[in-house]
Amino acid sequence: MQQSRVVVLRCDTYDNGAVYETVRRGLELLGGLESIIHIDERVLLKVNNLASSKPEEAVTTHPAVFRAVGRLFQEQGYKKLTYGDSPGFEKPGVSLAKSGFSLVAGELSIPLGDFESGKRVDFPEGRAWKSFDIATAVLESDALVSLSKMKTHALARITGAVKNQFGCIYGLNKAAFHVKLPTGTQFSRMLVDLNRLLKPRLFIMDGIVAMEGNGPRGGTPRPMNCLLFSTDPVALDATFCRLINLDPSYVPTIFYGKEYGLGTYLEDEIELVGDPIEGLIAPDFDVVRKPLHLKSDNGNHTLVPQAAHTLGAYITQRWSPRPHILAEKCIKCGICVDACPVEGKALQFKGGNRKLPPVYNYNKCIRCFCCQEMCPQKAIAVETPIIYRLLGNK
Repeated sequence: MQQSRVVVLRCDTYDNGAVYETVRRGLELLGGLESIIHIDERVLLKVNNLASSKPEEAVTTHPAVFRAVGRLFQEQGYKKLTYGDSPGFEKPGVSLAKSGFSLVAGELSIPLGDFESGKRVDFPEGRAWKSFDIATAVLESDALVSLSKMKTHALARITGAVKNQFGCIYGLNKAAFHVKLPTGTQFSRMLVDLNRLLKPRLFIMDGIVAMEGNGPRGGTPRPMNCLLFSTDPVALDATFCRLINLDPSYVPTIFYGKEYGLGTYLEDEIELVGDPIEGLIAPDFDVVRKPLHLKSDNGNHTLVPQAAHTLGAYITQRWSPRPHILAEKCIKCGICVDACPVEGKALQFKGGNRKLPPVYNYNKCIRCFCCQEMCPQKAIAVETPIIYRLLGNK
């Protein structure tokens, strides 16, 4: 069996020259761009731009990585380049400008693709989901290059190469998925099918400065000093897991990624090349390391540990980890309320009083953590009720 190759390269800085040289070396170790993408194809550089953020906050792919990749494509003769993402809040062009991408794109003359419109695409081969609302920019490209960010995620342990393609769904259609697929397992299975539909050609992960803790937006920047490259998103995410001492099988996008044939996470099926990973491993990286109750796909499963699963859906909904507003950090901007995809909203300003933080109705809350993702002040954390911890869970 042919192994999936993952390139791991040390890079300690976002200095443009250093990043460029590391990306150049990484692509060479994968076999070169032309072995992956034909020079005449239309190439979309899909960054991670969850929300408008400064590069040093480690929320988005760093613009220096975008710049290096764009330059290398152009220097090797690729002329049909676009870029973009569908952020969780704001219009794509506005958000990308605030995050520093538009400036780089202007320097390189790479146009912004259309992530505000799109169309429904059927995927009868989907095992968990069979149609997706895909952005026009994606539909008009021949080859998708996924530039992800190394981060933790409240719903699925980590967000990386597989999860990055969620931004290929345009506009408010992303929020609808959280309502239809409220558990982490359901949502992750959909993400695997989305990748199977889109078939990205190349995956590059920005781990020079990662995010640990309360990710994917409210966490803490953590230098990991590396860039990862692969054509297998599951193997790439599994390598990320091994760098942070997390069992890859605990991550539902990885577990179902292998089961659905998207890639592999097994060590003997992955070829690591580049720099030795021993000096890059961070065993104290802040991420939840509890095992999850994942099993082969024979129906819907909830993302809860074994003990809670046996108590049924009622306990899961009532006592599972949930978002919690840190009143001392909240500025009452209301972005969390706007981000909530639940009809009638699962959190509201009580009586319309914006002098106090919004209040959750946990009977309505589906634990999608959209509010936590979108909070610009890191004012929403994930709390675990005492009864859930008494069951032996974190």
